[in-house]
Amino acid sequence: MGVELENLGQSIKRLQHRHHRTADARLAPLGVTLVQWDALRAISQHPDVSAHKLAQITFQTDQSFGALASRMEARGLIERVTGSGRALRHRLTPLGEDLLGKGRVVFNEMLSESFSPLLPEERDILYNLLARLLHRSDELAGE
Repeated sequence: MGVELENLGQSIKRLQHRHHRTADARLAPLGVTLVQWDALRAISQHPDVSAHKLAQITFQTDQSFGALASRMEARGLIERVTGSGRALRHRLTPLGEDLLGKGRVVFNEMLSESFSPLLPEERDILYNLLARLLHRSDELAGE
């Protein structure tokens, strides 16, 4: 008979929600939220891309990412420089790099605990299944 798809989808969403709540709580002592830390990670992984692209990578609207970037710039975590045209390019400051590194330790510890019930081979299988689903979804969306 198998699992009902609705239950499967709900389980994935519940795990994601748990990860977000736990990450926010564990990152708070560093003075950063998960959304802010994820923006630091995106900027680090994609230096000099546009704010529009960073908004897409971090699952935000252009407006919300712009507001977040302004707050992060005011805190000295990132710098924004003018690129071609009106585009702003984002880079981490040394303070942002330091916070990203500290947050990465916290985030990876949380994920390690979350996925600890799975054997390494099971984590690989889960990753490969999710990657296949995401690839298929990207194909259907024309990305």
